[in-house]
Order: sequence, then structure tokens, then C-alpha cells
Amino acid sequence: MTNEELQKLKERYVAAGAASPNEQFADHAENAEVWDADGKRMIDFAGGIGVLNIGHRHPKVVEAVKAQLDKLMHTCQTVMPYEGYVRVAEKLSQKAPVRGHAKVMLANSGAEALENALKVARAATGKTNVICFDGGYHGRTFMTMAMNGKVNPYATDFGPMPGTVFRAPFPVPYHGVSEDEAIRGLKMVLKTDANPKDTAAIVIEPVLGEGGFYPAPASFLRKIREICDEHGMLMIVDEVQSGFGRTGKLFAIEHSGVEPDIMTVAKSMADGMPISAIVGTDKVMDASGPNSLGGTYTGSPTACAAALAVMEVFEEEDILGKSQALGEKLSKRFAQWQEKFGHVDNVRNLGPMAAIELVTDKQSREPRADMVAKVLAHAKKNGLILLSCGMYGNTIRFLMPVTIEDEVLEEGLKIVEDALASVA
Repeated sequence: MTNEELQKLKERYVAAGAASPNEQFADHAENAEVWDADGKRMIDFAGGIGVLNIGHRHPKVVEAVKAQLDKLMHTCQTVMPYEGYVRVAEKLSQKAPVRGHAKVMLANSGAEALENALKVARAATGKTNVICFDGGYHGRTFMTMAMNGKVNPYATDFGPMPGTVFRAPFPVPYHGVSEDEAIRGLKMVLKTDANPKDTAAIVIEPVLGEGGFYPAPASFLRKIREICDEHGMLMIVDEVQSGFGRTGKLFAIEHSGVEPDIMTVAKSMADGMPISAIVGTDKVMDASGPNSLGGTYTGSPTACAAALAVMEVFEEEDILGKSQALGEKLSKRFAQWQEKFGHVDNVRNLGPMAAIELVTDKQSREPRADMVAKVLAHAKKNGLILLSCGMYGNTIRFLMPVTIEDEVLEEGLKIVEDALASVA
């Protein structure tokens, strides 16, 4: 079917709240390129929103999934477990930098991982409250919507959110929030709203995702660790978007040396197959009662096969080295754009988790979401998938696969550069 024919079906049968505004329909893909139903080629700088760090349809992952389909598709692991689930748990336990010996629960999505992380934290501490941060994004289920630090469009139409969720400032000096102010704000929340004796956890993204790709300073993360220890609260690190090589390390928290009590991971964990994980200190993870965690499809055999293949690819193909090299290339190019264009500012990256902001000028720093919209439209017209983010809608984020070929990367960056010039 053509794009036009599929668009008509979408308008008739897909709920408006779930329908993509994009009128192109993906047909097939390879590494950093996608072809639509009409055969148009697109360079992918979005990676399924950070899901494809090792590219579309990595051959080793495809092979692993096909092999698993020939053996077993489903039993529900709580009814009859299987090798893939425990092997993924073993690998994550060995790799995740949580305190002490780690245990693992597998789930299906990032939001489901965050929901279960909070359930575990409540069971382990006997407390209820959770503190999150301005600009944070944790999912679209009711609890995670309450935890998000951005209302529109995630929680606008859905009525009251669950209670006992409190918010603290995230340090973004460019937008007027220093690290000292953020810590002071967090301590004030503990005094005015979330009594430490009732607070189970502090949840933070080491790099804000939807909130703008701002890395949390290592010193800030260390202070959060200290505050959690002081008050008997757990530190939960949300690595759903920043994990699995997006920042040049397997997990972004590794840049700080901080060991959380619980981590959540998903997205690039299985190169497109739906799986997520909650990884935490064994005593914490074992705190809830028998059969208190799980779900029908959690840690499915095919998704586990994909996750194990992804971890092999990381080791065999030096994905972290490629990630660091890509981050350096983006950093150099962004610096050139910031110097060349008066409306490009606050360029930043932690590895290839990279972003730029468009502003009226570098003095006023007035956000220009309208410019970003024009850049994205120009990119799409010229064969590039590109995404925005941020509290003000003026950030362009870059999530191309770290396996992207040099010539495809350059082609995509040239399209962005031309788009930036067109809105100057």
C-alpha cells in the first residue's frame, strides 16, 4: 500500500491520541536508513527515540530472534521460566553499577520499569513518597505521568494524577537554575512537602531525555546519593533513554561514579524488541512478597534473545568506542554551528546523546520553537528524520545509531546545516 492509502486507513481507524502526525509509513530499514511505503529513503537521526543504538535490524539480533522463534515464543515466565530470562538477568546484574550484588526483574517498557522500580522502593523502605525533577520524563502510565516534570502533552487530558509525587529543580544553568539552587530546592522539598521519613526514593535521569538532553553534573548526582543515604531513601536512576551506549558508556551514571540502589533500562536494550529491566541491590529487589512482581509478557523469550544478542554486539564490535567517536564528531560539528549561526546556542553532548538549542540571539537566549519546527520540516522534506525536545520546544536532539556509516552521518548533518541556514 502507498503512504496515501495507509494515511486514509490511519485517519479512519487509529485513535487520534495515538496517531502519528507523520504521513510517511515505514516499510523497511537497515542500520541508519529507512524507506517509506512509496520507496523514499530517509536518514534516521531519531533511532525510534533512542531505541536503535546499534542500528535497524542488526544482523546478529535478527538471527537471534529468528532462532528463538523456532524454539519457543511464550510460556509466561512465572508459569514456566526459560533460559533467556535468567541469562539476561545474569548479564545485567554483572554490568549494572548498582550497590552490591544486583538482582533483576524484566518488564516490557520503560514506563513499566519505572512503575515496578517504585513498587520495589516502597516495599523495601516501607515509605510512600517519591521525588522527581523538573523536566524529567518517565512514561505515560498514570504513576509515571505523575512523575513526569512536563505536563503537555502527556497528562493534559487525563484528570487527577496519583499523589505523593513531589518535584525538585533540575540544574540547567543556561536557563537560570544552578546546581546550588537545585540542591537547595531539593532540600526545601524535603522540608516543606516530602518528609524524609515518608519518602521512599528520589528518581532522576542522569541525562534529561524529553526535558532537553541536559546532563546532570556528576557532583549533583553525588549529592543526591549523599542525601538519600542521610535520610534512608533509595536512589533510582532512570537510564531508559541514556543507557546502552548512548553516552559513550554502557550507562550514563557511570560518568559520575555514583552507585544507585535501583536502575531502570529499556529502549536500546534489545534493538527494537520490547523489553525493559529493573536492576537493583539484591535486598532491595527481594523486599516484596512472592508473585508481587511480573506480568504476562514480561521478559518474553524473543525479546530476551534480542537483548542477549545486543550485549554480544557491544562486546564484539566495540560499540562504546564507536559511541565515543560519534560524540566527538558531533561535538566538533556543533561548535562550528554555534560559531557560524547566531541562532544556534548551548550546544551540548554526553557522548552522542547530543543537542542544540535555537534562540533569537545568544544574548537574550529567547527560545525559538518556531525555528525548530521549520528546521524539522526542512529536514523531513530533504530525507532526514529529526526530533525536537525540551521544556521550551527549542531543542533539537540527535539519536542516530552509533553504528551509522560516516558518509550517511555527513549527509544527514549537511541537511541539518542547510536547514539551520534556511531559518537564519
